Amino acid sequence: MAGRSEHKPELAERPEHPGVLIHDSAYVDAPTRIGAGTRIWHFAHVLPDCDIGRDCVLGQNVMVGPSVRIGNICKIQNNVAIYKGVTLEDEVFCGPSCVFTNVDNPRAGIARKAEFKPTLVKRGASIGANATIVCGHTLGEYCFIGAGSVVTCDVPAYALMAGVPSRRIGWISKAGGRLGGDLVCPIDGSRYRLTADGMLEAVYD
Repeated sequence: MAGRSEHKPELAERPEHPGVLIHDSAYVDAPTRIGAGTRIWHFAHVLPDCDIGRDCVLGQNVMVGPSVRIGNICKIQNNVAIYKGVTLEDEVFCGPSCVFTNVDNPRAGIARKAEFKPTLVKRGASIGANATIVCGHTLGEYCFIGAGSVVTCDVPAYALMAGVPSRRIGWISKAGGRLGGDLVCPIDGSRYRLTADGMLEAVYD
């Protein structure tokens, strides 16, 4: 039609990242590896030397890096910064505006890049909106951090955490169902048991 402007797709592949859909407002600095099927949305910024897996989603205004590893099938919602020192294993969910810190005692006038503490988020963990993860801790597999919580310690696998500072208020299954006293998932019927040290583990028949 005469006078009609050409439509430019919001998400498109770039030659340096085949199979990855990147919004034209996003920046991806080289060198960075990104797996096929990943989508990177408006105003996101991936800094150099990052390794991002396949089938991930980086929402609007997400910042990653530098030198960050993100596993496969991770979902990082809007306004999240994944700093150097943070590692996400596969299938991690980061809710909108959740926060990772990198030092315990930041000061604007004092450089502390050499003091960054590592934070490991293990497979399948979910972090709720506006939660804060204080650096130097590990979040166990399939744990669930409630919205607005402040995590100041290591989190066991399958733990359901809430509060400021966060405390374990229960257990949650791999499928995301809160476990009752029988430790059977109400969603898929999977079973769990407590170990001798008070931790939870899945039962495999």
